Amino acid sequence: MENGIEITPPKENKMGVMPINRLLLSMSVPMMLSMLVQALYNIVDSIFVAQIGENALAGISLAFPVQNLMIAVGAGTGVGINALLSRSLGEKKFARANATAVNGIFLALLSSLAFAVFGLVGAEAFFRLQTNIPEIVGYGRDYLWVCMVFSFGLFGQITFERLLQSTGRTFYSMITQATGAIINIILDPILIFGYFGLPKMGLAGAAIATVIGQIAAMLLAIYFNLRKNHDITLAFKNYRPNGKIIGRIYTVGVPSILMVAIGSIMVYGLNNILLAFTATATAVFGAYFRLQSFVFMPIFGLNQGMIPILAYNYGAKRKERMVKTIRLSVFYAVVLMLAGLAVFQLIPDKLLLIFNASPGMLDLGIPALRTISLSFIFAGFCVIAVSVFQALGNGLLSLIVSVARQLVVLLPVAFLLSRTGSVNAVWWAFPIAELVSVAFCAYFMKRVYDREIKLLER
Repeated sequence: MENGIEITPPKENKMGVMPINRLLLSMSVPMMLSMLVQALYNIVDSIFVAQIGENALAGISLAFPVQNLMIAVGAGTGVGINALLSRSLGEKKFARANATAVNGIFLALLSSLAFAVFGLVGAEAFFRLQTNIPEIVGYGRDYLWVCMVFSFGLFGQITFERLLQSTGRTFYSMITQATGAIINIILDPILIFGYFGLPKMGLAGAAIATVIGQIAAMLLAIYFNLRKNHDITLAFKNYRPNGKIIGRIYTVGVPSILMVAIGSIMVYGLNNILLAFTATATAVFGAYFRLQSFVFMPIFGLNQGMIPILAYNYGAKRKERMVKTIRLSVFYAVVLMLAGLAVFQLIPDKLLLIFNASPGMLDLGIPALRTISLSFIFAGFCVIAVSVFQALGNGLLSLIVSVARQLVVLLPVAFLLSRTGSVNAVWWAFPIAELVSVAFCAYFMKRVYDREIKLLER
């Protein structure tokens, strides 16, 4: 029962009948708001951890690659689930939609088990490979061990939220994401510093707050799927893994996973380039990454609303609805990016002062933010294009764009520009890489339209 109306699988989903602009906004705005909450959480969490000490902040920073990999596996698999499930609903293949959901949950369980094992046996070794400072190793081990052993909350949250998004119920997904983030923010200071009679747990407390928020969001997402999501049926009786379904999920999912992993490699490489100048340059880069999330996160929310609409209408062979969805998504993304560009150009000093920037950091950071943000002019179209490829099952095209932008262009160009001896020159690698990215995206978008969308009937 939803809004007083009983929905059964044979009925047309709203993604096939609701006016496109209204549909896109109704599905995307809740996700955009929840993404903004996530971006806020990332900054607040860093502020609390920094109060413990610089070594604590270093420990959580060194844990980033593994945490990012967990998110990559969960979110990448979720993109595959989303695309296949929505497309199956559009094709009226309800049995395949149900099988996609159940196999997706199975993959989430396997992923969490794999990371839990690594957390138990390899967390400390991971940090010892990076540093010989005992305090940093201890902080990092305590934090990462908890996050990995209890990663079923993260993987479960992502998977069950994707099931809601796949059937157009992004409002419930927004509630689960916001709930998890708010619980995390509330528990962080309580568990880190030992308020209300609880023991002071330091970085382990930050990790516990994180996994409690994730588990709470997962449980809420399960509840919404069982009570509100009538387009799919979750039945595990006599379940057997379906190799064909899993293969189709990972056809889209693996390129998405690799795209995020490539981002980690880019950050690692660029940090090493910047360290050759000064540690302050890496601090500026870190500040930029946190700040740009407030620009990109809403667009990622827009994507999460757009992908199931495209996949559904592709399955239903409704070309005009697909074309209108893509055009509106590109328009909204470009408007958001231009607004972000204006902020970065007009008040870069005030943005950096959020991180208590020193005069030296301001000298480096102001031109850095203004230069890097020029890439925003092209990024809106590129982000939407990559998601269009994913929605239609062309995850390899998304991977090619990501590799070309970050590994083939951005890192080599940044290195060559660093040879000029000016750190300000390095920042130009971002708009140069985005120009290459927009060329690839435009070419692939034309190819996908001609070979797939244009051929659809009705």
